[in-house]
Amino acid sequence: MKILYDASEGAGVLEAELLKTLEKAASLCVESEGIDPERTEVSLTLVSGEEIQTLNRDYRGVDRVTDVLSFPQYEDIRELPQEGDIPIGDVVICLQKVREQACEFGHSQEREMVYLFVHSICHLLGYDHMEKEDKDEMRAKEEKVMKQLGLERKTDERGI
Repeated sequence: MKILYDASEGAGVLEAELLKTLEKAASLCVESEGIDPERTEVSLTLVSGEEIQTLNRDYRGVDRVTDVLSFPQYEDIRELPQEGDIPIGDVVICLQKVREQACEFGHSQEREMVYLFVHSICHLLGYDHMEKEDKDEMRAKEEKVMKQLGLERKTDERGI
């Protein structure tokens, strides 16, 4: 899994170890879908609260700060190219929300960052959480990956 990483000015920088964990997390997500992680790439951008609010407003019509946005490259993962690199989409994470939510949920910022990234990769792979059945399926996938990384949640702290 190749992560094309960028951080906007003032958004913060990811440490190399965390970036490796994110690569492993994304690899686990795509492998479980039968996609070769060696051919797969995703764009990751860290932004400020103001920047993600603008993106949220412009792309989703929701004028508020959010934690993560996902922009899939493919509507259906069955449409992936058979050869060459597979760019699955773009992930935008608000570092300010990572800090706030880590504190709110009582876990590390690393865990929150990885969870939001896994959540977003699931969206890029076609998962959603609008209906209960879909939410349960997506949650199970997220929890499986987080457990494989040793970052499982200790309590039922999320209602996404």
